[in-house]
Amino acid sequence: MLNEQLKNFRLILASGSPRRQQFFKELELDFEIILKPIKEEFPERLTHFEISDYLAQLKSLPFKADLNPSDILITSDTIVWHNNKALGKPKDAEDAFNMIKSMSNTTHEVITSVCFTTIEKQKTVNAVTKVTFKALTDAEINYYINTCKPFDKAGAYGIQEWIGQIGITKIEGSYFNVVGLPTHLVYQTLQQFISS
Repeated sequence: MLNEQLKNFRLILASGSPRRQQFFKELELDFEIILKPIKEEFPERLTHFEISDYLAQLKSLPFKADLNPSDILITSDTIVWHNNKALGKPKDAEDAFNMIKSMSNTTHEVITSVCFTTIEKQKTVNAVTKVTFKALTDAEINYYINTCKPFDKAGAYGIQEWIGQIGITKIEGSYFNVVGLPTHLVYQTLQQFISS
C-alpha cells in the first residue's frame, strides 16, 4: 500500500542490520541498502533518547552530498538505557555477561531512533520500550552468550532469541522496537513525508 505511494521516491536504508532489512521487506517497501562507515561517538552530556537521536542523525552525514531530489535516506540507532547509562554493543563475552547480569531482575529501556533525510528536510523520531528480565542465573547468561554470540546487539541481547523467550517477564511498548526498528513509526513517518 505505502509502496505504491512511494513509487516516485528512492528509499535508501543505511543499515547493515539483517533485522532492520527484514522489517523493510515485511513492510513491503522497495529499498536499497547503502552503507557508509562512521565513527559512532556521542558527547558525554547527552542522555537517554538524545544519544540515539544524535547517532541516527550522525549516520546520515556521509550521505548528504550524494542525495538526489527523489531520495529518502533512513538511518537508525538503538541503545539500551539502564542505571542512567547507555549500553551499546558489547566488546567481548565478559562485557556481554556484565551487561546482561546488570539487567537481571530489573527493568531497562530500549530506545530506537530513526532519522529520515531528504535534500530539503530531516526528521528524527524515536520509540522507548520498557523490558523486564527475571532473575537470570550465571549459567543461563553464559549459555546464551556462548550459543547466540550477541555481540552485534545493543545491551548484548536479542529479545527474539533464547534469552528473550526464557528471561523476559514483561514488556511495555513496541516489541519490534526492541528487535531494532519501531516499524509503526517508520510507516507513519514515511506517510507524512510523502504527503507534506
